[in-house]
Amino acid sequence: MTALTLIRHGETDWNRDRRIQGSADIPLNDTGRAQARATAALLRERLEGAVRATIVSSDLARARETAEIIAAELGVAAPRTYTGLRERSYGEAEGVGIEEFRTRWGDWYTAEVPGAEPWADLRTRAIAALGAVVREHRRATAPEAASLIVVSHGALIREVMRHATAGELPREGERLANGATHDFVFERDHLRLVTYAGLVA
Repeated sequence: MTALTLIRHGETDWNRDRRIQGSADIPLNDTGRAQARATAALLRERLEGAVRATIVSSDLARARETAEIIAAELGVAAPRTYTGLRERSYGEAEGVGIEEFRTRWGDWYTAEVPGAEPWADLRTRAIAALGAVVREHRRATAPEAASLIVVSHGALIREVMRHATAGELPREGERLANGATHDFVFERDHLRLVTYAGLVA
């Protein structure tokens, strides 16, 4: 069994301005760095006296820097990065504001945006990437128990949650907050959601 915490990266200027990032490599802003430090403080309280932690992330700058800040604050090894943990590619919608998106393509989850990664493909990629990361983590830490912290992106984490809850969570209209932590258990290749937090309307 592997305790797995998924964290959405800290805020970027595009998050602040409600612009779609996707595969665009946008850096954290100062608010995002503060969110990463706050997340690290929360994790430090949870991990104190417990098992050691390993941190990995998407290779996009906003996730990688969030993970680097958390690792430095916790005093653990720098994160390894994985392309499979990247955000969904939004094709022609990248850089577009939310309102313009709705005007051009309609509902967020049913819109067919040219060049965008299909939701089903994102979920398949996310679960495969997490499985690979967990297996590598187990090989590196066995026989000790060690928590695995994964810094990734909103759409990817959402699809992992939907997979783990048979589509029940997140609820319609809920967004995952920047810096929010969500806990899972990965056991025998089965993923179970344990805690669900940090939502914004």
